[in-house]
Amino acid sequence: MLKQFRPRTAGQRHLILTTREDLTKGAKPEKSLLVKKTRTNGRNHHGHITCRHKGGGHKRFYRLIDFKRDKEMVPSRVSSIEYDPNRTALIALLNYIDGEKRYIVAPQGLKVGDLLTNHDEGTFNVGCSMRLKKMPLGSVIHNIELTPGKGGQLVRSAGLSAQLMAKSAGHVTVRMPSGEVRMVNEDCKATFGAVSNPERNLRAEGKAGRSRWKGIRPTVRGTAMNPVDHPHGGGEGKHNGYLPQTPWAMYTKGYRTRSKRKSNKMLIKDRRK
Repeated sequence: MLKQFRPRTAGQRHLILTTREDLTKGAKPEKSLLVKKTRTNGRNHHGHITCRHKGGGHKRFYRLIDFKRDKEMVPSRVSSIEYDPNRTALIALLNYIDGEKRYIVAPQGLKVGDLLTNHDEGTFNVGCSMRLKKMPLGSVIHNIELTPGKGGQLVRSAGLSAQLMAKSAGHVTVRMPSGEVRMVNEDCKATFGAVSNPERNLRAEGKAGRSRWKGIRPTVRGTAMNPVDHPHGGGEGKHNGYLPQTPWAMYTKGYRTRSKRKSNKMLIKDRRK
């Protein structure tokens, strides 16, 4: 659900946020799963900016997320659905019957009290995890591994989901959210369901200060700069920048930057086609 605000202040005039009705009321972060998060603010060890538009922002604790789902044959129950400032999706706290607690990326439709499993003989319910070779064709999945046992690396952002399309010769075919179709090792794990918080991309921050709270600094257009500062700089009046380049003269807007040394053998259909 989206929440629009009455323009009682200038910063609320265009503000659109997602409601927090999916979160468990009164839930506090699990202290044993919090670690200190230090900011680099886009600087390297010399203090030079290596990634622009970063700096400031509110302090955060990092929540340790279980992307591997490697605690097999031990069922768990969902204790709470919580907010995580470090990612776009919501997270769920699982209480295993042996007493251990772990966070996972929460899928859509997951409720407090649901029973989840992590093994190949488990159920096909939302939030349950198993190897791709044991999943039925057509399954909607997320948190997909690329290397068995390494942990989920694909499809982890808010609202995303992939689909299991085929199985053959030790690999499965997966259609990604971008439209790309690729093969993945059948022994890799994935989780049933789509990632939570699907309306997150409809947010409107409403004011520049809200971006500063998130640690995002202002972005100046290249066409607004001088020739010494950017390839698009200078010129008479407003113009489109002529050659689409970065400040370091790397071509952009459609120019392929993928390394030629990388293999495409697992790719069946490119996302651009």
